[in-house]
Amino acid sequence: MVSAREEILNKLKKAIHPEPEMPDFDAPVYHAIDKSLGQAFKENLEAVNGSVYLCKSEEELVEKLKTVLQNVPEKEVVCSENELQELLTKNGIEHQDYQERQQAIEAGITSCEFLIAHTGSVMGSSALQGARQMLVYPPQHIVIAKKDQLVDYLHTAYDKIQEKYPDQLPSQITLITGPSRTADIEKTLVMGAHGPRELHVFLY
Repeated sequence: MVSAREEILNKLKKAIHPEPEMPDFDAPVYHAIDKSLGQAFKENLEAVNGSVYLCKSEEELVEKLKTVLQNVPEKEVVCSENELQELLTKNGIEHQDYQERQQAIEAGITSCEFLIAHTGSVMGSSALQGARQMLVYPPQHIVIAKKDQLVDYLHTAYDKIQEKYPDQLPSQITLITGPSRTADIEKTLVMGAHGPRELHVFLY
C-alpha cells in the first residue's frame, strides 16, 4: 500500500518538467507582415477602435475628411501646422489655429512623424507645431500622413526619427495606438478617458 507521503512524492516527480529549451536569440522578434504596409496598418489600428482611410489622391482624402467633419461645427476644427492649414484652406475646409481659438475644440488635425504598420501606431513628436496639445486635447484626433511616412516596425521608426533629427531629438516622442481608453473603473471600457475618444488616420 502506497503511503500518503509516497503518493505526494510521486505526484511531485511527475510534475517536474525537463530542462527548458534555450531560446533562439537569432530568431526575428516580430512576426512577418504578410500584406502591404498600408493594409497592415489599417487592420492593426482598426483592431483597437481607430479609423483608417487609405486614399489614392488628395481629392479622395479631402472628400473623406469632409465626411468625417460633417457633424463638427466649423469653429471647433483646429489645426496648427502651416502645410496642413494650406491644404485645408485650399479645399474649403474651415478651421482655426490652436493659438487663436475662441471656442471649444472638437476636432484637432495634425500630421505625424511616422505610422507603424506592425502595431497600427502613430508616432508624433514635440517638433510638430502645437503637438504637445493637439495630440491629446481634442476629443477627435485626425492625422493626415503621406505614404512615405509608413514603416514596418517600431525599431524602423526610431531609426528614421534619429535620421530626421540627427543633431537633437525632439524632447517628446509619442506613440498613439488607438483612441484613449481605460477599464480602471469596474473593468468597464471607457473611450476618451485621458485623451481623444476618436482617432482618424488619413493616408495618401
